[in-house]
Amino acid sequence: MPEEPREVDARGLRCPIPALRLARAVRESGPGRYRLLADDPAAAADIPALAAERGWALRATGSGWFEVEAGPRGWP
Repeated sequence: MPEEPREVDARGLRCPIPALRLARAVRESGPGRYRLLADDPAAAADIPALAAERGWALRATGSGWFEVEAGPRGWP
């Protein structure tokens, strides 16, 4: 069974705080799947850019959420 993503809740926060929270979660918890909850419209551009910069795979997005996989390339 695939691992459930670790959830990072950044709803109600303005960018760049959601991106910083996601980066901190990966730094503290290590490689794996993460689901970021972020309702700031700027996150739609910031989170894919962060994932690309760090070498993380952006696996899925939806209204107010982003799922990324941080592998060894994106670690730390």
